[in-house]
Amino acid sequence: MHEEPLDEWARRREERRAASKGKLRAVPLTEGPHRGAHVAPDAPRVIQEWTGTEWETVGIVDNLAAAKALLHPPQPVEEKPAEWDRPALGKGRGRHRKPSPAEERNQ
Repeated sequence: MHEEPLDEWARRREERRAASKGKLRAVPLTEGPHRGAHVAPDAPRVIQEWTGTEWETVGIVDNLAAAKALLHPPQPVEEKPAEWDRPALGKGRGRHRKPSPAEERNQ
């Protein structure tokens, strides 16, 4: 069995923990067990942040839509580069071009 040195394991563990810190979640403020996010969409939600050891409350929002807007903000729209100038296809009959009805009659 391959045994990993303790210092390498500790380094990987700390990297995983650091990557998960700051993650947010929304927990509904309803009675009973917490079910899917779609249950009780009008119920207020507690926004919690993972500190590495526990979930810490950072705020409260009115409903599921507000929680989604906070947890998943819209991504910035990337502008597409202007299309480069390419030569237009000229008239003619190449293998890849479909003959026009007038050309079909001339044959």
